[in-house]
Amino acid sequence: MVNKKLRIIFFGTPEVAANFLKDATKTEAVLCVFTQSDKPKGRKLMLTASAVKTAALKLSLPVYQPEKLSNEDVKIIKNFKPDVGVVVAYGKLIPQSVFSIPLYGCFNIHFSLLPKYRGAAPVQWALINGESKTGVSSFWLEKTLDSGPVLVQKEMSVLPQDSAKELFEKLTTLGIEVMHETLDKIKKGDCAGIKQEGTVTVAHSLKKSDGFIKWQKNAQDILNLIRGTNPWPSAHTAMVLNAQTTTFKVIGAKIFTGPIGENFVCGQLISILPKKGIVIACGLGALLIETVHPANKVVVGADIFAINNKIPLGFIFEQYESVEKIFGGMK
Repeated sequence: MVNKKLRIIFFGTPEVAANFLKDATKTEAVLCVFTQSDKPKGRKLMLTASAVKTAALKLSLPVYQPEKLSNEDVKIIKNFKPDVGVVVAYGKLIPQSVFSIPLYGCFNIHFSLLPKYRGAAPVQWALINGESKTGVSSFWLEKTLDSGPVLVQKEMSVLPQDSAKELFEKLTTLGIEVMHETLDKIKKGDCAGIKQEGTVTVAHSLKKSDGFIKWQKNAQDILNLIRGTNPWPSAHTAMVLNAQTTTFKVIGAKIFTGPIGENFVCGQLISILPKKGIVIACGLGALLIETVHPANKVVVGADIFAINNKIPLGFIFEQYESVEKIFGGMK
């Protein structure tokens, strides 16, 4: 089996999964692809294929897009006689009736050091929580979420400047290595996996409200939020100026290392630094906000944004306890 190509059923949807699919076809026999249905996108809400579907069609692979995996899909998969299923960000539940069909089962590529950060947003929450390391795990699918035996696990450092977008790119490269190492282990018969051990944590899907900045937190925690929610939903705050409530996203920021004086309150504008940004007081320390994205406008330097909107020194950005009070119950 070592030199034989494995017969693979691939499950995945976004761009990150498409990268795995394209690489898997270089060494293995990918039989078909399951991905999510085409979704309306853009202002015209045109139906758009997933990145995995687009890649699969270019590779002349059969594509299936069930809303929910059914008995009909079970028949389809059985007819392919697969050796193994590879799952990367599929985005739908794969029932036991499906993941038990391949000869060896189905394994998932997950961007965390399991059992930490089980769930849909492990990369984002690792950054938000200030982790100094993360990694990629491959594991056998079971009935419960991300709980199966681990086949391969590799770790990497999280750099202070990493955003979710940048960390995803690094983990994709590492993850492809993990996928191929996992496939090699299966070929060699070393595929039992190891039971997950350690503290289980859950990384739930991000909501837009998860990006709301609470200025009473310390500067490092807020910076971690900015990193972990970039590009979506982005860290954002609100201001009431001239009787109007507006919002903006914080795109670029870093810890402010200059003197900030005393008697500032959380969320207060301390200074406007030309060509650098604006300094806002936090619960501990302060942040230099470099670039912002005002609602329905383009990204701009924070200092220009403050000047154009005539935001005075000492202005306090919103500290509402309830996000809904500002954003009307956004999800």
